[in-house]
Amino acid sequence: MGKILTILFCILISNSIISSAQNCDTFTFTNNAIYASCVTLPVQNAHLHWNYHANNGTVDVAYRHTGVSTSTWVAWGLNVGGSGMVGTQALVAIPNANGSVQAYTSSINSYTTSLQQSPLSFNVPVISADSVNGDVVIFATLVLPSGRTSFTQVWQNGPVSNGVPGAHNMASENTNAVGTVNFVTGQVGAGGGVGGSVRHRRNTHGVLNAVSWGILMPMGAMIARYLKVFKVAHPAWFYIHVACQITAYGVGVAGWGTGLKLGSDSVGIKYTTHRNLGIALFALGTLQVFALLLRPKPDNKYRKYWNIYHGGVGYTVIVLGIVNVFKGLDILDPEKKWKNAYIGVLIALAAIAGSLESFTWFVVLKRKKEDKQTGPVGNGAYTGNGHGHGHGHSQVA
Repeated sequence: MGKILTILFCILISNSIISSAQNCDTFTFTNNAIYASCVTLPVQNAHLHWNYHANNGTVDVAYRHTGVSTSTWVAWGLNVGGSGMVGTQALVAIPNANGSVQAYTSSINSYTTSLQQSPLSFNVPVISADSVNGDVVIFATLVLPSGRTSFTQVWQNGPVSNGVPGAHNMASENTNAVGTVNFVTGQVGAGGGVGGSVRHRRNTHGVLNAVSWGILMPMGAMIARYLKVFKVAHPAWFYIHVACQITAYGVGVAGWGTGLKLGSDSVGIKYTTHRNLGIALFALGTLQVFALLLRPKPDNKYRKYWNIYHGGVGYTVIVLGIVNVFKGLDILDPEKKWKNAYIGVLIALAAIAGSLESFTWFVVLKRKKEDKQTGPVGNGAYTGNGHGHGHGHSQVA
Protein backbone atom coordinates (compact mmCIF):
# COMPACT_ATOMS: atom_id res chain seq x y z
CA MET A 1 0.00 0.00 0.00
CA GLY A 2 2.83 2.36 0.86
CA LYS A 3 4.51 1.70 -2.51
CA ILE A 4 1.25 2.45 -4.36
CA LEU A 5 0.86 5.75 -2.54
CA THR A 6 4.47 6.62 -3.35
CA ILE A 7 3.92 5.88 -7.05
CA LEU A 8 0.72 7.94 -7.12
CA PHE A 9 2.51 10.83 -5.40
CA CYS A 10 5.32 10.72 -7.97
CA ILE A 11 2.79 10.70 -10.81
CA LEU A 12 1.06 13.76 -9.37
CA ILE A 13 4.36 15.58 -8.96
CA SER A 14 5.47 14.75 -12.48
CA ASN A 15 2.14 15.88 -13.92
CA SER A 16 2.45 19.12 -11.99
CA ILE A 17 5.95 19.69 -13.32
CA ILE A 18 4.86 18.91 -16.90
CA SER A 19 1.84 21.23 -16.57
CA SER A 20 4.04 24.02 -15.22
CA ALA A 21 6.54 23.58 -18.02
CA GLN A 22 3.73 23.55 -20.58
CA ASN A 23 2.88 27.10 -19.47
CA CYS A 24 5.66 28.55 -21.57
CA ASP A 25 8.84 26.94 -22.85
CA THR A 26 7.51 23.52 -23.85
CA PHE A 27 3.94 24.37 -24.76
CA THR A 28 2.74 22.52 -27.85
CA PHE A 29 0.69 24.56 -30.32
CA THR A 30 -2.01 22.97 -32.46
CA ASN A 31 -0.20 24.12 -35.62
CA ASN A 32 3.06 22.63 -34.29
CA ALA A 33 4.77 26.02 -34.44
CA ILE A 34 8.02 26.29 -32.48
CA TYR A 35 9.21 29.55 -30.92
CA ALA A 36 12.71 30.29 -29.71
CA SER A 37 11.67 32.78 -27.02
CA CYS A 38 8.87 32.75 -24.50
CA VAL A 39 7.85 34.74 -21.41
CA THR A 40 5.03 34.34 -18.92
CA LEU A 41 3.45 37.74 -18.42
CA PRO A 42 2.94 38.89 -14.81
CA VAL A 43 -0.87 39.10 -14.82
CA GLN A 44 -3.94 37.57 -16.49
CA ASN A 45 -2.48 34.09 -17.08
CA ALA A 46 -0.96 35.22 -20.36
CA HIS A 47 2.17 34.16 -22.26
CA LEU A 48 4.07 35.56 -25.23
CA HIS A 49 6.07 33.39 -27.63
CA TRP A 50 8.11 34.72 -30.55
CA ASN A 51 10.76 34.26 -33.20
CA TYR A 52 12.72 37.35 -34.23
CA HIS A 53 14.15 37.54 -37.77
CA ALA A 54 17.01 40.04 -37.89
CA ASN A 55 17.43 39.75 -41.68
CA ASN A 56 14.10 41.45 -42.44
CA GLY A 57 13.16 43.05 -39.08
CA THR A 58 10.07 40.91 -38.54
CA VAL A 59 8.87 38.91 -35.57
CA ASP A 60 6.49 35.95 -35.48
CA VAL A 61 4.45 36.11 -32.28
CA ALA A 62 2.00 33.84 -30.53
CA TYR A 63 0.09 35.51 -27.72
CA ARG A 64 -1.57 32.90 -25.50
CA HIS A 65 -4.25 33.75 -22.97
CA THR A 66 -5.28 30.83 -20.76
CA GLY A 67 -8.53 30.15 -18.92
CA VAL A 68 -10.65 32.23 -21.30
CA SER A 69 -14.41 31.71 -21.51
CA THR A 70 -16.30 31.55 -24.79
CA SER A 71 -17.68 35.05 -24.19
CA THR A 72 -14.35 36.84 -23.69
CA TRP A 73 -12.19 38.83 -26.09
CA VAL A 74 -8.43 38.98 -25.71
CA ALA A 75 -5.91 41.40 -27.13
CA TRP A 76 -2.18 42.01 -27.17
CA GLY A 77 -0.26 44.83 -28.80
CA LEU A 78 2.72 47.14 -28.97
CA ASN A 79 2.70 50.83 -28.14
CA VAL A 80 5.26 52.29 -30.52
CA GLY A 81 5.30 55.86 -29.23
CA GLY A 82 3.93 55.68 -25.70
CA SER A 83 3.74 53.64 -22.53
CA GLY A 84 0.08 52.90 -21.95
CA MET A 85 -3.17 51.80 -23.52
CA VAL A 86 -3.74 54.77 -25.82
CA GLY A 87 -1.54 54.42 -28.88
CA THR A 88 -1.36 50.62 -28.67
CA GLN A 89 -1.34 48.76 -31.99
CA ALA A 90 -3.34 45.70 -31.01
CA LEU A 91 -4.03 42.19 -32.20
CA VAL A 92 -7.58 41.22 -31.18
CA ALA A 93 -9.31 37.84 -30.94
CA ILE A 94 -13.09 37.54 -30.54
CA PRO A 95 -14.93 34.17 -30.29
CA ASN A 96 -17.67 33.44 -32.81
CA ALA A 97 -20.92 31.63 -32.08
CA ASN A 98 -19.79 28.63 -34.15
CA GLY A 99 -16.74 28.10 -31.93
CA SER A 100 -14.19 29.68 -34.25
CA VAL A 101 -12.17 32.77 -33.32
CA GLN A 102 -11.99 35.96 -35.36
CA ALA A 103 -8.60 37.72 -35.40
CA TYR A 104 -7.98 41.25 -36.62
CA THR A 105 -5.94 44.38 -35.91
CA SER A 106 -7.13 47.47 -34.06
CA SER A 107 -5.36 50.77 -33.48
CA ILE A 108 -6.36 52.10 -30.06
CA ASN A 109 -6.55 55.89 -30.15
CA SER A 110 -8.64 56.63 -27.03
CA TYR A 111 -9.88 55.12 -23.78
CA THR A 112 -13.36 54.84 -25.30
CA THR A 113 -12.25 52.39 -27.96
CA SER A 114 -14.66 49.64 -28.98
CA LEU A 115 -11.80 47.64 -30.55
CA GLN A 116 -13.08 48.34 -34.03
CA GLN A 117 -11.11 46.79 -36.87
CA SER A 118 -8.49 49.12 -38.34
CA PRO A 119 -4.96 49.01 -39.81
CA LEU A 120 -1.94 49.47 -37.56
CA SER A 121 0.95 51.89 -37.84
CA PHE A 122 3.12 48.97 -38.97
CA ASN A 123 2.40 46.09 -41.31
CA VAL A 124 0.90 42.79 -40.11
CA PRO A 125 0.99 40.45 -43.12
CA VAL A 126 -0.23 37.39 -41.18
CA ILE A 127 -2.79 37.13 -38.37
CA SER A 128 -5.01 34.30 -37.15
CA ALA A 129 -6.37 32.92 -33.89
CA ASP A 130 -7.25 29.60 -32.33
CA SER A 131 -9.08 28.43 -29.22
CA VAL A 132 -8.49 25.06 -27.57
CA ASN A 133 -9.58 24.01 -24.07
CA GLY A 134 -9.97 27.55 -22.81
CA ASP A 135 -6.69 28.79 -24.31
CA VAL A 136 -6.97 31.53 -26.93
CA VAL A 137 -3.88 32.01 -29.09
CA ILE A 138 -3.27 34.88 -31.52
CA PHE A 139 -0.68 34.12 -34.22
CA ALA A 140 0.79 37.01 -36.21
CA THR A 141 3.80 38.26 -38.10
CA LEU A 142 4.78 41.87 -37.36
CA VAL A 143 7.01 44.09 -39.46
CA LEU A 144 8.70 46.03 -36.66
CA PRO A 145 8.80 49.79 -37.30
CA SER A 146 12.06 51.66 -37.88
CA GLY A 147 14.18 48.62 -37.12
CA ARG A 148 13.27 48.80 -33.43
CA THR A 149 13.21 45.71 -31.24
CA SER A 150 12.17 47.07 -27.81
CA PHE A 151 8.62 48.28 -27.12
CA THR A 152 5.94 48.74 -24.52
CA GLN A 153 3.56 45.80 -24.66
CA VAL A 154 -0.06 45.87 -23.49
CA TRP A 155 -2.42 42.91 -23.13
CA GLN A 156 -6.01 42.71 -22.02
CA ASN A 157 -9.27 40.76 -21.92
CA GLY A 158 -12.92 41.68 -21.57
CA PRO A 159 -16.51 40.56 -22.14
CA VAL A 160 -18.20 39.93 -25.48
CA SER A 161 -21.94 40.44 -25.97
CA ASN A 162 -23.60 39.48 -29.26
CA GLY A 163 -20.24 39.50 -30.94
CA VAL A 164 -19.41 43.03 -29.73
CA PRO A 165 -16.44 43.54 -27.34
CA GLY A 166 -17.26 45.40 -24.12
CA ALA A 167 -15.12 47.43 -21.72
CA HIS A 168 -12.67 45.47 -19.60
CA ASN A 169 -12.60 45.58 -15.81
CA MET A 170 -10.44 48.07 -13.91
CA ALA A 171 -9.10 45.64 -11.31
CA SER A 172 -5.36 45.46 -10.68
CA GLU A 173 -5.11 42.45 -13.02
CA ASN A 174 -6.26 44.75 -15.82
CA THR A 175 -4.57 48.04 -14.94
CA ASN A 176 -1.22 46.28 -14.45
CA ALA A 177 -1.32 44.53 -17.82
CA VAL A 178 1.45 46.65 -19.31
CA GLY A 179 5.19 46.19 -19.55
CA THR A 180 8.16 46.19 -21.90
CA VAL A 181 9.55 43.55 -24.22
CA ASN A 182 12.80 43.30 -26.16
CA PHE A 183 12.51 40.82 -29.02
CA VAL A 184 16.29 40.44 -29.32
CA THR A 185 17.40 40.00 -25.71
CA GLY A 186 14.17 38.40 -24.53
CA GLN A 187 14.02 40.76 -21.56
CA VAL A 188 10.66 41.90 -20.25
CA GLY A 189 9.93 44.52 -17.64
CA ALA A 190 7.11 45.95 -15.58
CA GLY A 191 5.09 48.89 -16.82
CA GLY A 192 6.78 52.27 -16.61
CA GLY A 193 6.63 55.68 -18.21
CA VAL A 194 3.10 56.98 -18.64
CA GLY A 195 1.47 53.77 -17.39
CA GLY A 196 3.61 53.71 -14.27
CA SER A 197 3.05 57.42 -13.77
CA VAL A 198 -0.71 56.95 -13.85
CA ARG A 199 -0.55 54.15 -11.32
CA HIS A 200 1.68 56.31 -9.11
CA ARG A 201 -0.83 59.17 -9.28
CA ARG A 202 -3.69 56.79 -8.52
CA ASN A 203 -1.87 55.53 -5.44
CA THR A 204 -0.97 59.08 -4.38
CA HIS A 205 -4.59 60.13 -4.83
CA GLY A 206 -5.75 57.21 -2.69
CA VAL A 207 -3.26 57.82 0.12
CA LEU A 208 -3.96 61.56 0.33
CA ASN A 209 -7.71 61.09 0.52
CA ALA A 210 -7.55 58.17 2.95
CA VAL A 211 -5.38 60.21 5.31
CA SER A 212 -7.42 63.42 5.02
CA TRP A 213 -11.11 62.52 4.78
CA GLY A 214 -10.75 59.03 6.21
CA ILE A 215 -8.44 59.56 9.22
CA LEU A 216 -7.65 63.20 10.07
CA MET A 217 -11.27 64.40 9.80
CA PRO A 218 -12.58 61.82 12.30
CA MET A 219 -9.66 62.59 14.61
CA GLY A 220 -10.45 66.31 14.47
CA ALA A 221 -14.07 65.64 15.38
CA MET A 222 -12.98 63.46 18.29
CA ILE A 223 -10.74 66.27 19.56
CA ALA A 224 -13.66 68.73 19.51
CA ARG A 225 -16.02 66.31 21.20
CA TYR A 226 -13.82 64.80 23.89
CA LEU A 227 -10.73 66.91 24.64
CA LYS A 228 -12.78 69.76 26.04
CA VAL A 229 -13.98 67.54 28.86
CA PHE A 230 -10.67 68.33 30.54
CA LYS A 231 -10.77 71.80 32.13
CA VAL A 232 -7.07 72.30 31.53
CA ALA A 233 -7.67 71.90 27.78
CA HIS A 234 -9.71 75.14 27.53
CA PRO A 235 -9.40 76.83 25.09
CA ALA A 236 -6.50 74.84 23.60
CA TRP A 237 -8.81 72.04 22.38
CA PHE A 238 -10.50 74.44 19.97
CA TYR A 239 -7.26 75.51 18.29
CA ILE A 240 -6.04 71.90 18.11
CA HIS A 241 -9.36 70.95 16.51
CA VAL A 242 -9.11 73.76 13.97
CA ALA A 243 -5.48 72.92 13.14
CA CYS A 244 -6.35 69.25 12.61
CA GLN A 245 -9.34 69.98 10.38
CA ILE A 246 -7.54 72.60 8.30
CA THR A 247 -4.67 70.17 7.79
CA ALA A 248 -7.15 67.47 6.78
CA TYR A 249 -8.83 69.88 4.37
CA GLY A 250 -5.52 70.89 2.82
CA VAL A 251 -4.45 67.28 2.29
CA GLY A 252 -7.92 66.51 0.96
CA VAL A 253 -7.71 69.34 -1.57
CA ALA A 254 -4.39 67.91 -2.78
CA GLY A 255 -6.04 64.51 -3.14
CA TRP A 256 -9.00 66.06 -4.95
CA GLY A 257 -6.62 67.81 -7.34
CA THR A 258 -4.84 64.56 -8.20
CA GLY A 259 -8.26 63.03 -8.83
CA LEU A 260 -9.11 65.79 -11.30
CA LYS A 261 -5.82 65.19 -13.09
CA LEU A 262 -6.47 61.46 -13.25
CA GLY A 263 -9.91 62.14 -14.70
CA SER A 264 -8.54 64.43 -17.40
CA ASP A 265 -5.89 61.84 -18.31
CA SER A 266 -8.40 58.98 -18.42
CA VAL A 267 -11.15 60.18 -20.75
CA GLY A 268 -13.83 57.51 -21.03
CA ILE A 269 -13.01 55.86 -17.69
CA LYS A 270 -15.59 56.97 -15.15
CA TYR A 271 -16.30 56.06 -11.54
CA THR A 272 -19.49 58.08 -11.12
CA THR A 273 -20.24 57.35 -7.46
CA HIS A 274 -16.64 57.88 -6.34
CA ARG A 275 -16.40 61.11 -8.33
CA ASN A 276 -19.70 62.52 -7.05
CA LEU A 277 -18.80 61.72 -3.44
CA GLY A 278 -15.45 63.44 -3.96
CA ILE A 279 -17.15 66.57 -5.30
CA ALA A 280 -19.58 66.57 -2.38
CA LEU A 281 -16.73 66.20 0.12
CA PHE A 282 -14.77 69.06 -1.42
CA ALA A 283 -17.86 71.32 -1.43
CA LEU A 284 -18.85 70.51 2.17
CA GLY A 285 -15.27 70.80 3.38
CA THR A 286 -14.98 74.23 1.78
CA LEU A 287 -18.24 75.30 3.43
CA GLN A 288 -16.80 74.26 6.80
CA VAL A 289 -13.75 76.44 6.25
CA PHE A 290 -15.93 79.46 5.44
CA ALA A 291 -18.17 78.62 8.40
CA LEU A 292 -15.17 79.01 10.67
CA LEU A 293 -14.68 82.55 9.37
CA LEU A 294 -18.39 83.34 9.88
CA ARG A 295 -18.68 81.84 13.39
CA PRO A 296 -20.92 84.04 15.59
CA LYS A 297 -19.86 85.19 19.03
CA PRO A 298 -20.76 82.87 21.94
CA ASP A 299 -23.58 85.15 23.10
CA ASN A 300 -25.04 85.69 19.60
CA LYS A 301 -28.62 84.43 19.28
CA TYR A 302 -27.71 82.65 16.04
CA ARG A 303 -24.82 80.72 17.61
CA LYS A 304 -26.94 77.64 18.38
CA TYR A 305 -28.01 77.40 14.73
CA TRP A 306 -24.39 77.69 13.65
CA ASN A 307 -23.48 74.90 16.08
CA ILE A 308 -26.15 72.64 14.57
CA TYR A 309 -25.00 73.44 11.04
CA HIS A 310 -21.31 72.99 11.84
CA GLY A 311 -21.82 69.70 13.64
CA GLY A 312 -24.21 68.31 11.01
CA VAL A 313 -21.97 69.14 8.08
CA GLY A 314 -18.92 67.91 9.97
CA TYR A 315 -20.35 64.48 10.68
CA THR A 316 -21.70 64.24 7.13
CA VAL A 317 -18.18 64.85 5.79
CA ILE A 318 -16.79 62.13 8.05
CA VAL A 319 -19.35 59.53 6.96
CA LEU A 320 -19.05 60.37 3.25
CA GLY A 321 -15.26 60.45 3.55
CA ILE A 322 -15.06 56.95 5.01
CA VAL A 323 -17.51 55.59 2.42
CA ASN A 324 -15.51 57.16 -0.41
CA VAL A 325 -12.23 55.77 0.91
CA PHE A 326 -13.68 52.27 0.60
CA LYS A 327 -14.99 53.13 -2.88
CA GLY A 328 -11.47 54.20 -3.82
CA LEU A 329 -9.94 51.03 -2.38
CA ASP A 330 -12.33 48.96 -4.49
CA ILE A 331 -11.20 50.87 -7.59
CA LEU A 332 -7.48 50.69 -6.84
CA ASP A 333 -7.83 47.06 -5.79
CA PRO A 334 -4.54 47.03 -3.83
CA GLU A 335 -3.24 44.13 -1.79
CA LYS A 336 -5.76 43.07 0.83
CA LYS A 337 -3.46 44.18 3.64
CA TRP A 338 -4.05 47.87 2.78
CA LYS A 339 -7.81 47.64 3.16
CA ASN A 340 -7.32 45.62 6.34
CA ALA A 341 -4.94 48.29 7.64
CA TYR A 342 -7.52 51.03 7.06
CA ILE A 343 -10.24 48.94 8.70
CA GLY A 344 -7.87 48.48 11.63
CA VAL A 345 -7.40 52.25 11.93
CA LEU A 346 -11.18 52.78 11.92
CA ILE A 347 -11.68 50.10 14.57
CA ALA A 348 -9.01 51.73 16.74
CA LEU A 349 -10.62 55.17 16.36
CA ALA A 350 -14.05 53.69 17.13
CA ALA A 351 -12.69 51.96 20.25
CA ILE A 352 -11.06 55.18 21.46
CA ALA A 353 -14.23 57.16 20.72
CA GLY A 354 -16.35 54.59 22.61
CA SER A 355 -14.11 54.79 25.66
CA LEU A 356 -14.03 58.59 25.61
CA GLU A 357 -17.79 58.76 25.09
CA SER A 358 -18.37 56.72 28.22
CA PHE A 359 -15.91 58.85 30.18
CA THR A 360 -17.47 62.06 28.85
CA TRP A 361 -20.97 61.12 29.94
CA PHE A 362 -19.64 60.04 33.31
CA VAL A 363 -18.11 63.51 33.76
CA VAL A 364 -21.25 65.26 32.46
CA LEU A 365 -23.55 63.40 34.82
CA LYS A 366 -21.16 63.91 37.73
CA ARG A 367 -20.97 67.66 37.13
CA LYS A 368 -24.73 67.96 36.78
CA LYS A 369 -25.07 66.31 40.15
CA GLU A 370 -22.50 68.72 41.61
CA ASP A 371 -24.34 71.67 40.03
CA LYS A 372 -27.49 70.76 41.86
CA GLN A 373 -25.58 70.74 45.15
CA THR A 374 -23.27 73.74 44.72
CA GLY A 375 -24.84 75.81 41.90
CA PRO A 376 -23.62 76.48 38.31
CA VAL A 377 -19.98 75.99 37.50
CA GLY A 378 -17.73 78.59 35.93
CA ASN A 379 -17.34 79.32 32.26
CA GLY A 380 -14.39 76.96 31.93
CA ALA A 381 -16.40 73.90 32.91
CA TYR A 382 -17.72 71.31 30.54
CA THR A 383 -21.53 71.18 30.55
CA GLY A 384 -24.09 68.99 28.86
CA ASN A 385 -25.09 71.93 26.65
CA GLY A 386 -21.54 72.13 25.33
CA HIS A 387 -21.41 68.40 24.60
CA GLY A 388 -21.03 67.53 20.94
CA HIS A 389 -19.07 68.58 17.89
CA GLY A 390 -19.31 72.29 17.42
CA HIS A 391 -21.40 73.09 20.52
CA GLY A 392 -18.32 73.39 22.70
CA HIS A 393 -17.19 76.37 20.67
CA SER A 394 -19.50 78.44 22.84
CA GLN A 395 -16.90 78.12 25.57
CA VAL A 396 -14.35 79.95 23.50
CA ALA A 397 -14.47 83.71 23.58
